[in-house]
Amino acid sequence: MTETGTSRRGFLRGAGVASAGIVGSLAASAAPAEAAGTASAPGARGRQKKRGYHWLAGDHHLHTLYSNDAMFRVDDQARRALAGGLDWIVLTDHGNAPYRDHGLDRAHADVTAAQRAHGDDLLVFWGLEWNIPGGEHTTLMLAPGADDREVMRRLVSQYDATVVGARDGTPENEALAGEALRFLADAVRRRRVRDALVLPNHPARKGIDSPHELRDWQDAAPGIVIGFEGSPGHQAAGLPAPGMARGRGLYDGGAGTWSHPGYPEESYRTWGGFDWMTATVGGVWDSLLAEGRRWWITTTSDGHQGCGDWVKNPVDPLDQTGYDTIPYNEAGDTFASTGQYPPPVNAGRPVTEYSALPPGHYNKTWVGAEDRSYTGVMEAMRAGRMWVCFGDLVAGLDVQVRRRGRAHAGVTLGGTLSVRRGSEVEVVVTIDLADQVNAAGLLPELARVDLILGAVTGPVPDRDTIVAPDTRVVQSWDTTGRSGTIELVYRFTADRASYVRLRGTDGKRSQVGYLGADVDPAGPAIDVLGAADPWEDLWFYTNPVFVEVTDRG
Repeated sequence: MTETGTSRRGFLRGAGVASAGIVGSLAASAAPAEAAGTASAPGARGRQKKRGYHWLAGDHHLHTLYSNDAMFRVDDQARRALAGGLDWIVLTDHGNAPYRDHGLDRAHADVTAAQRAHGDDLLVFWGLEWNIPGGEHTTLMLAPGADDREVMRRLVSQYDATVVGARDGTPENEALAGEALRFLADAVRRRRVRDALVLPNHPARKGIDSPHELRDWQDAAPGIVIGFEGSPGHQAAGLPAPGMARGRGLYDGGAGTWSHPGYPEESYRTWGGFDWMTATVGGVWDSLLAEGRRWWITTTSDGHQGCGDWVKNPVDPLDQTGYDTIPYNEAGDTFASTGQYPPPVNAGRPVTEYSALPPGHYNKTWVGAEDRSYTGVMEAMRAGRMWVCFGDLVAGLDVQVRRRGRAHAGVTLGGTLSVRRGSEVEVVVTIDLADQVNAAGLLPELARVDLILGAVTGPVPDRDTIVAPDTRVVQSWDTTGRSGTIELVYRFTADRASYVRLRGTDGKRSQVGYLGADVDPAGPAIDVLGAADPWEDLWFYTNPVFVEVTDRG
């Protein structure tokens, strides 16, 4: 094992950062949505290729005023994303009857206009937060195409659980989910849409996405269902009062009627802001990887609003129940009759009670695309060339897995390296450390990087399996005090099929992992309800690289 690096950096604390973590310098973006600028943040455009890929930052889970609990116009979200340093976004309004009847066509028109307006500066995907039958929410992401509107209309009309009354986790509803996914796969195959991806959102929040459903969904539409939201949005929800004072990610409930009985109480909380399925080394995510599944993770803002913005929804749907019937003007119009809310208004102050942070300010999913295009981003996501980051903890990341001595034959995230049994494999991690303050006015410092190694043992006999016993943290590097670019190297003998993945942290909150110190001696800590400052608990996670072992010479 080798590692390199140089001198220490300290935090640069902006004078305006509140001790409670309330967004800090986010308040500097004080203009209402109507006056938001269109200039992108440094580095959002013109990114240089690295090892043949454009590494593009994005967010596949954003809402607009066509959702029954959100407020921004489509172009507001596009301009906010550019200001947050993003290269691509997906607008994912909720599936429901008002959206089907009123919002869908308007949303499609607005997304099409935003695509024309922003061109290559920002790729604006149209999508849906689809209520999958028998499960929770999922991102549906579509590449622009001639028939995408009609495919979306049929999906919402026939397969959205809220519209057709298929939320309960019955065998019939689970079968309907498979039918819906096969419909999407057929739409891609018949070229009705150029491409489609599905990723379950906040999968452990309610416990109703059971392990067998995750497996069933991918088996029903391989290449369409590619993974899940490993870390949810709504990260500001855990800030203490005057913040929302709930759970990060709005993970503050418990098991319900249709929750999977094998999920423990701890699964209904985030761990270092990550979903329990992802944060647990040797847990649900690893159980999928150990089968050899190409199951990838992302992170999103789940942007319904913006904690620290100076704008608010004029009817404040988050303070109400029965969103679809709230009167919002003197004529007595409702969301149910129009499929949209009015645009946000100037609150006259930074709004600290909202749960989501502005797009790009905290959650970023980095995608290695061969070209800067809609299909290029989606093909990269399908390939697993992705890593996720909180609060710009690091500025750049490269992972190469290769046979020792084969410096020019490496495989990166999502890829598979094939080697002869007994070969020595090396994992080379190159990290560009943060050299400028993030959206909270803080200069992040990477304190530790962990390498996780797991065995690929094949399909499981029990499709509700949630553990991977042969996965554990095998190496940790102390990176405190380093600056510039560092390189970390780990070597192992490839005696069986395996995978490697990495995570890094600012080191401020850790505890023994859920499955014990032998598996994970210092993982993310379970988040405390109403007292979780996301800016003081930063992590990055990578997707895995697989190592295939052969006995051929």
